[in-house]
Amino acid sequence: MPKVKTNSAAKKRFHLTASGKVKRKQAFKNHILTKKSKKRKRNLTGTVLVHETQQGRVKALLGLGK
Repeated sequence: MPKVKTNSAAKKRFHLTASGKVKRKQAFKNHILTKKSKKRKRNLTGTVLVHETQQGRVKALLGLGK
């Protein structure tokens, strides 16, 4: 069987934790920031875990299987 190629877009956007979960950056923090409150922008900073229902899909893009 041929090797499974890693999706280049996914490897830039997702990272694995030590326990095998997938981390991602929060959305809605790039532009049109003037109408968003400081609290909202602050809460969008940092990383969160990908939802359990989507983790298999993201791992497949990273070439890790399910």
